[in-house]
Amino acid sequence: MIKMIMHGCNGAMGRTITDLVSKQTDIAIVAGVDKNNGVPQPYPVYASLEECQEEADVIVDFAAAAAIDHLLDYCGDKKLPVVLCTTGLSEDQIRKVEETSRKTAILRSANMSLGINLLLKLVREAARTLAAADFDIEILEKHHNQKVDAPSGTALSLADSINEAMDSQYHYEYDRSKKHEKRDKKEIGISAVRGGSIVGEHDVIFAGKDEVVTLSHTAYSKAIFAKGAIQAAKFLAGKPAGLYNMADVIG
Repeated sequence: MIKMIMHGCNGAMGRTITDLVSKQTDIAIVAGVDKNNGVPQPYPVYASLEECQEEADVIVDFAAAAAIDHLLDYCGDKKLPVVLCTTGLSEDQIRKVEETSRKTAILRSANMSLGINLLLKLVREAARTLAAADFDIEILEKHHNQKVDAPSGTALSLADSINEAMDSQYHYEYDRSKKHEKRDKKEIGISAVRGGSIVGEHDVIFAGKDEVVTLSHTAYSKAIFAKGAIQAAKFLAGKPAGLYNMADVIG
């Protein structure tokens, strides 16, 4: 039985993961951490990691970017593997993730769904063919009106996947409102929409002369991310120090 701590247990994703884990026999949440610790859960909930008395094999994090530095310090000191799902990390925090991964196992993914991780592979292949044929590349992402970071971590991961396939030739353009010039052929435009209860939509558009190829993913429920995070926790428990991603989980 894998023992797990849910970091950010009273948020929307934390509650979804709690519900899914309760139906499984090979993993259990032994404690939760959340500043909002007034929500009843089927396990003890603490305001900080230091208050946790329970032993665990892995932490799953769906909290906020502001809590990541402390989480990384804690996991590094305890040599406790962590599935890091929070998005909107700063460059300094991303460097800290890499440094901490030398002490303990960290799985970081901007998106935990199987479909998105397949899409990351597909856009690499598409870019090698279409970008070389002078297609422009645009990414459009849509999320609910409560999401605080923009563009989404998934949109950035898609752009990075394309850029890596093209030997880092591209730069990213987030706002053209102050520009009065033609589109640079070596840019990837990234646009964000926030509204209503949209769970998550990502379109990668390859626009060429007289034809457009669009690769899309739509999430209809947060459960797809929760399922991925649970699978990642099962994968990561017991792993040696290092930086992992969902590609390692899905094989």
